[in-house]
Parts: sequence; C-alpha cells; structure tokens
Amino acid sequence: MISQKKRKVLFLMFAFPDMNKSFNMYTTLVEEFVNHGDEVTVLAPGNEKSGVFMENCIPVLRVQTLPIKNVPNYLKGISNVLLPYQFERALNKFYKGKSFDLIISPTPPITLVDLAAKLKRKFGAKFYLILRDIFPQNAVDLGFMKKEGLIHRYFSRKERKLYKEADYIGCMSQGNIDYVMKHNPEVSTKKLHELKNYQKPYKGFGSDPDLIKKKYGITDKFVVVFGGNMGKPQQLENVLTLAESVLHFPDIVFLLLGEGVQMNKIEAEARAKELTNINIQRTIPKQEYQDLLSVCDVGLISLHKDFTIPNIPSKALDYFNVGIPVLASLDRATDFGKILDEEQCGLWSYAGDHQLFHENLLKLYQSPDLTSTMGQNGNTYFKRCLTPEIAYNTILKYLN
Repeated sequence: MISQKKRKVLFLMFAFPDMNKSFNMYTTLVEEFVNHGDEVTVLAPGNEKSGVFMENCIPVLRVQTLPIKNVPNYLKGISNVLLPYQFERALNKFYKGKSFDLIISPTPPITLVDLAAKLKRKFGAKFYLILRDIFPQNAVDLGFMKKEGLIHRYFSRKERKLYKEADYIGCMSQGNIDYVMKHNPEVSTKKLHELKNYQKPYKGFGSDPDLIKKKYGITDKFVVVFGGNMGKPQQLENVLTLAESVLHFPDIVFLLLGEGVQMNKIEAEARAKELTNINIQRTIPKQEYQDLLSVCDVGLISLHKDFTIPNIPSKALDYFNVGIPVLASLDRATDFGKILDEEQCGLWSYAGDHQLFHENLLKLYQSPDLTSTMGQNGNTYFKRCLTPEIAYNTILKYLN
C-alpha cells in the first residue's frame, strides 16, 4: 500500500509525444498525477541527444534511442531490446540519487520490465503495469513471429516476468483480464483489474467547421473517417472493399489519416481500384485532428481477422470524445463489439463479412437520427468511463 502523501512517481514511457505539441493517453495521465500534487519523473524516447526538456511545464527526460516508429519489425525489435539499457544509463546520468515509490509503465514494450524490476527492488517501490498490448502473441497472430521459435521464447519469458513483477495490472477490458488469467494461470487475480482507455475531454480548438470541411474537401459529404496506424493489424483492405461497395453513392467519402508501414500499399491499391471516394493523408496535429473528427459522421475501426487477443482500439476514444458513432470490422477475440452493443454507440461486423460491414454503413448513412443518437451515446459513455481523472482514481483505488 502506498500512502496518500505526495508520491514520487516514475513513468517509463514508450509512445509519448512532445507535450508542448500534442497529447495522448499517457501524457494526460502524467498531467493528472502532476495536477494532484505528485512529484513526477518521465522517461521517454527522443530523437536528439539525451536530456531533460520542459514539456507543458513538466520535466521529461528524453533518451536518444534507435528509431521505433515506421521501421521494419526487426529494427523495432532491436530498439525495444536496447531500450531498458538506454533508459537506465540516462536515469543514472541525469537523476542519480533520486528515489521513487511508484513506477508506472505501459505495454508496449514488455522489455522495460528489467529496468522496472531493478528499480522496484532498489527503492522498495510498487510497479503498476498499464497492459495495452499482449505481446508476443499479437505478433504470432499476424505472422511476424514463429510460435515457440527462439525469438518467441525470449519475449515470452519477458512477458511472464512482466506479470510476475507487476504489483498491479490495469487491463483494457474484462476480455483482457480473462485472457491473461487463461493463458497465465500463475498470475494472481488480485493484481488484475479493469483500467479502460482514457483521454481528456474534447472542448474544441477553435477551428471553423466550414473551413475545415473545405480544407479536406468534405463539404456536403457523409464522411467516414479512420485515424491512426496503417499497418497489418488494421487490415485496411476490408475498408477498401467497403469503399468500393458504395462508389455509387457520390456523397459518401472515406478519409484515412495516419501513417504506418502499409500506408503506401493501401494508397496504391486504392488507385488501382480507382476508388475516387477515398482520401488518404498523413498524420495531422492532434488538435486539428479532433476538430476534423467533430465534423465527420462515422468513425472507422478495423482489426485483423487473425487476432486471438482481445484488442480494444484506442482510436475509438477520439470518436466517442467528439460524439460520432463507430463502424467496426472486428476479429472474433475482442470484446469491443460487446461494448458497442451495451452502450449503443456503434455497429460492428466480423472482419471478412463484407456484406454486413456494407449494410451497417448504409444503416448509419440512411438514418441520421440513429447516427446522431449513437454518437451521443458514445459521448455519454466517454464522460462516464473514459477520462484521465477516472483512470487516475482507478489506479489510486488499487494503490491504496
């Protein structure tokens, strides 16, 4: 148990944008701890020489690492393996003598467990794991790694150590808790609890809606938007098939925003199929992205059919936050569809069921009242369950 006095918290982070320019799930959690008076230290990857930088008035130790985004899987693997050593060296250089009583780290990556375990013992600290990626099974599902191969066995050992060393494990959904319990029966159920995805509430960033629509060529259009990574996990070929099926509806357009290793492939396939209703663009600033989402009609989710782990896509946060319904193509392992049904905030089909995917889109397109109601339901769900304050209180509940 950690007392409610001022905590000395170390965040070991991976996907952590410059807080002066953008935000994500993890930056907002850091801000929540700072706002509650905790003494926060953040370690995160950086592109330049390692050093401490003030980001939104919070010191962040940026550690120079190998490239970790939009690179081949083998290079990403090497980067992840080296990460804990680079982090430890930077921590000893810039914060030598500093102690911590709480360590918080998300997955990915699982490789930071070695550093977390060492610091946990050194300071007598507690280790809170934000489980957002079940690795290496997700890599096996997508054919990136051979099950029981040398690399798989290495990362499986890391995974088992991660669950063993963590004092608390916050899972995205009940499906994730059930998965961990089934495949790792040695993990104490007392560690496991639900920590849903979270995001700070959208209040608008001042963009003129008409100007934004004009900028992206979506004036007087029914806009189906996808934002985020464009890689194999998203199986965006299913989205291309959906777009092709509604080419004869001139006012339905698809706006795909993001980046990823398959972005060029998806662009080439869209051109080859002459999908004039698809507009693919690179990642835009987060603030502009949310303003853009707020003038769209439907938010897209697409998951690869071969997943055997229960993913809860974080991009849905943006859709719920701005109040647009979700249209999802899902694998058979996730319980995200159950959430959409219970909250009545979207429609879904199994990946590969192109007919139902098509029918669900037309149901939203032809029913403005349904689209509006589901968008409002998603926003209500967001405010009730998916804010950083709720995440902070959930973590504190288990720490105390």
